[in-house]
Amino acid sequence: MPRPISATLSLSALTQNLNIIRGFAPDSKVWTVVKANGYGHGISRIWRSLSSTDGFALLDFNEAILLREAGWQGPILLLEGFFTAEDLDIVGKYHLTTAVHSDWQIKTLAEAQISQPVDVYLKVNSGMNRLGFPPARTGAVWQQLRELKQVGELTLMSHFATADSVEGVDAQMAAINLAGQHISGPRCLANSAATLWHPQTHHDWIRPGIIIYGASPSGEWKDIAHTGLQPVMTLKSELIAVQELKAGDRVGYGGRYHASGPQRVGVVACGYADGYPRHAPTGTPVWVDGVRTTTVGTVSMDMLAVDLTLCPQAKIGSPVELWGNYLPVDDVATACGTLGYELLSALSPRVPVSVTDE
Repeated sequence: MPRPISATLSLSALTQNLNIIRGFAPDSKVWTVVKANGYGHGISRIWRSLSSTDGFALLDFNEAILLREAGWQGPILLLEGFFTAEDLDIVGKYHLTTAVHSDWQIKTLAEAQISQPVDVYLKVNSGMNRLGFPPARTGAVWQQLRELKQVGELTLMSHFATADSVEGVDAQMAAINLAGQHISGPRCLANSAATLWHPQTHHDWIRPGIIIYGASPSGEWKDIAHTGLQPVMTLKSELIAVQELKAGDRVGYGGRYHASGPQRVGVVACGYADGYPRHAPTGTPVWVDGVRTTTVGTVSMDMLAVDLTLCPQAKIGSPVELWGNYLPVDDVATACGTLGYELLSALSPRVPVSVTDE
């Protein structure tokens, strides 16, 4: 028999989440973001449940090809664009839309011998300082692209660094509006947080990512609890051992946890080689035998320990949920000082994954 750890994906939750997201921006088309292999969920497993989307957005050429060869005929957006001149052959062959964020990419497009024009998303750097052209240059760059026979439809694109915080999007929207003041064309600006909380950003296309999978862009589950969005991934395992401790006994590598008195501790078949964060501290929430309790000690490669004080009936074989329907991944991530994005996308290939329509 295999180890008891497994992940289950709710396909109905995916479809429901997409429908809910459309309700937040009813006049916009939707790029469903499936980068990082669908945030760890597996593009090949989930894309059909999201096939009512208007397009898929991702980074990796292999993932784009996978979607095409699986049967998706709608738009596919390369969020970072192309990386070499040879990539344009793939862009053309598979009818991909590409972001353009550098002069090098424009020069490469201008020199390319391609059979049909490529649709382009012109990236504006509105203050995040990752990719994109400065607002002051955007109008000229737009016109430069407009004059290339290699370029088809042009869309203005940007991204928000603080849409999930109290700072909001006002400063970045001012920069985007400056960049686009003389540009007549479609716009694609809103990420997950902007889609939920800043309707002025919606425009022609939105780009929801983490909310498709039922986790919060702010890292706080309470911020989306009222929306109806549901977790798609449940990571579950079982207790494979129970230890009876006395005062002073230590748990795990480094002996970082000390029992203050008699205590039952369960051992779970899940560790950092499965994608659970090694840096999860004692006190990270975990769902054991129907009860919310906490981890104790250092997470090992293949196992972690949990406090059974609140679940005295738990025994070998008792069910454990690491995150999912009963325990939001955001709660686990917060305890670990990270985001649900990281936990979901870090799911290890060695964890068996199944899908359900429930």
